[in-house]
Amino acid sequence: MKVFHCDHCGQLLFFENSQCIRCGHTVAYLPDLALVGSLDHQPDGTWLSPLPAANGRPYHLCENYTIHQVCNWAVPGDDDHRLCVSCRLTRVIPDLAIDENRPSWYRLEVAKRRLLFTLMELGLPVASRDDDPQRGLTFEFMADRPDGPVATGHAAGVITINIAEADDAERERRRQSLNEPYRTLAGHLRHEIGHYYWDRLIAHSPWLDRFREMFGDERADYGRALQDYYARGPAADWGVRFISAYASAHPLEDWAETWAHYLHMVDTLETAASCGFSLRPPRADEPSLPKVPKFAGSGHLPFEWLIDSWYPLTYALNNLTRGLGLADAYPFVLAPPAVAKLRFVHDLMSQPMA
Repeated sequence: MKVFHCDHCGQLLFFENSQCIRCGHTVAYLPDLALVGSLDHQPDGTWLSPLPAANGRPYHLCENYTIHQVCNWAVPGDDDHRLCVSCRLTRVIPDLAIDENRPSWYRLEVAKRRLLFTLMELGLPVASRDDDPQRGLTFEFMADRPDGPVATGHAAGVITINIAEADDAERERRRQSLNEPYRTLAGHLRHEIGHYYWDRLIAHSPWLDRFREMFGDERADYGRALQDYYARGPAADWGVRFISAYASAHPLEDWAETWAHYLHMVDTLETAASCGFSLRPPRADEPSLPKVPKFAGSGHLPFEWLIDSWYPLTYALNNLTRGLGLADAYPFVLAPPAVAKLRFVHDLMSQPMA
């Protein structure tokens, strides 16, 4: 994630802001400029950015911004869709007649917009079902039904998230019951989108043989593999072969966990770069990190730079969170086979996307 500023007063802005706290200007994410900017309201109801790059073109605010206050994205004036490019990907929302569903929907959309920002930064194909009926992407945010629970997962471009995951207490309960070190909305979305891009980028591509050599044969019975995992637990040696315990369940889960981890790395490193982060310890034998260079998409940097920057950055993250009395922000140890799989994702990202 990048760092943004108000175009009217220079105040620091976060990706989720909808108003500048200093000057009061309306703020929105402008997807055509890939930035959060402040806007001026026009007599005809449109909005203008003062930035020269906007070239005077008008915007209108996403309907989920103006009516439901769950979005902060704008729509370019030449796009007559009432929803922004993020919100139009969601085809099922929670029942808003239930009051507690609205904040859950908001949290899910925030996490999805962060996911989409990263995907766009990486140059990955992101298309709705309307634009690409065969390969398009859509999200369903659903609550448990009287006839049974809603399973979080991916199927043929449809990513379903149980809205219970947006409740911090419930998500923590599930994390502990499953003995997971890490469970977040961002993690869920990054994992499930990994399944989507496996179908899109690997399943029928020259990458498939290399995938099978590294992750295993995805044709192994998926349902039985998950039954075995939940009945018996992860592989005994998962810590030296996989990026997480769940990754040991099946090659496709290994892929999705690795993909999600790569997105964790890219987003966090870009944030560190935008903040001018560096580590210069007083001792030469402590983790150090020169100022992280700004980058546009991980494919423009060698994998060695990403992984060599990642180790000292996570050391600092964990020391900082421990100082606040919190659990480690990064509760992972990367074994060499897991690093090799991350390199595979990086190599894939470095290729032209279709």
